[in-house]
Amino acid sequence: MARGKLRIYLGAAPGVGKTYAMLSEAHRRVERGTDCAVAFVEHHDRPRTEVMLHGLEQVPRNEIEYRDAVFTEMDVDAVLRRAPAVALVDELAHTNVPGSRNTKRWQDVEELLAAGIDVVSTVNIQHLESLGDVVESITGVRQRETVPDEVVRRADQIELVDMSPEALRRRMAHGNIYKPDKVDAALSNYFRPGNLTALRELALLWVADRVDEYLNEYRSEHRVSKIWGSRERIVVGLTGGPEGRTLLRRAARLAEKGAGGEVLAVYISRSDGLTGASPKELAVQRTLVEDLGGTFHHVVGDDVPAALLDFARGVNATQIVLGVSRRRSWQYVFGPGVGATVARESGPDLDVHLITHAEVGRGRGLPMARGARLGRSRVVAGWLVGVLGPVLLAWLLTSVISDIGLANDMLLFLSLTVAAAMVGGLFPALASAVVGSMLLNWYFTPPVHTLTIADPQNIVAITVFIGVAVAVASVVDLAARRTQQAARLRAESEILSFLAGNVLRGETSLDALLERVRETFAMESVALLERESDVAPWTCAGSIGPRPCATPDEADVDVPVGDHMALALSGRVLPAEDRRVLAAFAAQAAVVVDRRRLQQEADRAKELAEGNRIRTALLAAVSHDLRTPLAGIKAAVTSLRSEDVEWSEEDQAELLEAIEDGADRLDHLVGNLLDMSRLQTGTVTPIIRETDLDEVIPMALGGVPDDSVDLDVSESLPMVDVDRGLLERSVANIVENAVKYSPPGERVLVSASAIADRVEIRVVDRGPGVPDTAKDRIFEPFQRYGDAPRGNGVGLGLAVARGFAEAIGGTLHAEDTPGGGLTMVLAVRTAPQRRPDQIEASSAVMS
Repeated sequence: MARGKLRIYLGAAPGVGKTYAMLSEAHRRVERGTDCAVAFVEHHDRPRTEVMLHGLEQVPRNEIEYRDAVFTEMDVDAVLRRAPAVALVDELAHTNVPGSRNTKRWQDVEELLAAGIDVVSTVNIQHLESLGDVVESITGVRQRETVPDEVVRRADQIELVDMSPEALRRRMAHGNIYKPDKVDAALSNYFRPGNLTALRELALLWVADRVDEYLNEYRSEHRVSKIWGSRERIVVGLTGGPEGRTLLRRAARLAEKGAGGEVLAVYISRSDGLTGASPKELAVQRTLVEDLGGTFHHVVGDDVPAALLDFARGVNATQIVLGVSRRRSWQYVFGPGVGATVARESGPDLDVHLITHAEVGRGRGLPMARGARLGRSRVVAGWLVGVLGPVLLAWLLTSVISDIGLANDMLLFLSLTVAAAMVGGLFPALASAVVGSMLLNWYFTPPVHTLTIADPQNIVAITVFIGVAVAVASVVDLAARRTQQAARLRAESEILSFLAGNVLRGETSLDALLERVRETFAMESVALLERESDVAPWTCAGSIGPRPCATPDEADVDVPVGDHMALALSGRVLPAEDRRVLAAFAAQAAVVVDRRRLQQEADRAKELAEGNRIRTALLAAVSHDLRTPLAGIKAAVTSLRSEDVEWSEEDQAELLEAIEDGADRLDHLVGNLLDMSRLQTGTVTPIIRETDLDEVIPMALGGVPDDSVDLDVSESLPMVDVDRGLLERSVANIVENAVKYSPPGERVLVSASAIADRVEIRVVDRGPGVPDTAKDRIFEPFQRYGDAPRGNGVGLGLAVARGFAEAIGGTLHAEDTPGGGLTMVLAVRTAPQRRPDQIEASSAVMS
């Protein structure tokens, strides 16, 4: 069965009209004959949204009872039985009530898609998981309900529902979003113009990135090499010289002129070694471009202009920024330079900026390293100098220049041999020596125009000429090869220094390392493969690029790492000398994988150690703290059952009271143990809703004597976003702890006050207090401070209280009470933007 398609209406802010747009699309599809059904849509008493539900079939919802209340959720089984062609599911980030089929609604949607049902859904930008911290810093509200970005990115269609902040605030003021009594609070808090503008920008940028991904996929699938300037991408060509910093800053200013501009710095090293690049300067420029929000890339290419243009077209760049050449004027006789060549060959779709700087015309500072392999043009030039050069020289000496003597003639021919060795290597130089000796014999050694030599001294001269020519050519070629080898080693050390720098900077991401391998060696894809044994199948530990290799046999280049790991590259065959550097990358990749696994094992070991510590403390608690009330109950029951003692009614009542007190203590201890177990296993699922504190705090004081607490909680406090049950248990544990440590006759004060976007509940006691060094330790499990008597608890009350506080998005910390004692401060967030009758766990406002 084919998987269904997902279409998402992404809202820039609450109230922009996502649900309305989704229902409008449903009506259009029904008119075209498509089978559509409403799986779950909440209109929130908005007349226009409610009207849009008319004429659409609605699948009955599933009613779930939770904490003495009835909630309705989407009935996944009913939708699957109905099997419409298109299902409408609102609030993709919604958290289902405990007892539902799945924890999150997007998981329900995944089941519908797997069954072949197309789904149309909605979500707000602030509910994307990756943007939670950003949204909280903007609005001051932490979104408790989130959906993984990958779920939204996998959608077949994403449509942005946008509205200007002014228009959205007008909708709010007209009562189209909230009821009138909530409008003023919403406009002055969450729906401030600055908040809405920032959320709108987040939505636009996120959708732009997704569109960019679609564009890159399309270009890759259709092999589009032409640049499409849909977004400003600026490539900065670096040489490793001091002018690079100027180029990066100028490119960053160019990128700021267009929204979403991106800077990519690239350094191109030749396959035979580095040019005049300073490794220290390159490291500084790499840090600078990362600070400016760009990325640094290191690629290999013998033809620098071609490699730069290929890189720019590969990343769909729109501009290239280069510095004016540092070469001196006379050096232009060797060619126009990289900048001029790139500008000439860039084409009409790629702008090239040549930036002036302080280093123009000052020279490169370091000589260019010779190549390890002479290019084809160098070899051809060497043969031309070695073969045609002596012929041209012979013509000049016989036709234009008068007789200058055999010794001078030999020196001139010898200079051509040396030039051929420097340009083309050994073999053109040997050819030059042979051709030169024959021309010397034919034209300049008597008798001329014959290959015979009359004077024995001339024979010696010709022989010496050949020997000197061959020796000089060999020495020059050997020096060139040694220079080439040094340049090669220098290139390798540069790449390895980059690799070491990544490790020192803590860049241990496997994907980042594999991406560096792919860029450095200009490969299509890189994969790190591993297997458990020699006969086990290969599995991919990490890969970069399209169509990574599944086995080393499929790779163009594979480097084994140990017995059961290999680095597989596809794209081209690398020369043997590159494998040394590649082996270093492979070894580092293996180290990254091993380090990641060791970290995971360390985390598991830490969890096991913590579990063992808790179990040990639990055994100690059970051995004493739980046995004490059990012993009291046992003694009281035994006394009551004794047949040889006649107990009075007062004595019987006292023994029964002791049994009841012991049972209450046992219930309290076991309850804390169970609560701690839930917190340790992460099974606490809060149901967040608007709550009045004056309804919760009095309920939390039921476990302490009436005359032990003074309550000061005003009814005018704003409502808070909490789970009522968890807040009640947290406050109860704090108060019970404060009463236990308070001196006889001293009452505990429980007060609450509103501060900014939170409400602080303070529990003040006049007990012995806690020093600053122990304030954090008292919140750890099985910790009791001071000389608290055994049998008064297992040291879990404050640990459970903090765990529940954090579960509902609050904080709990201890402060000194002025004049002596300890004050527990429990802070929870207010909810000015919520409706009083809202019972959902969602913090989203449906449009």
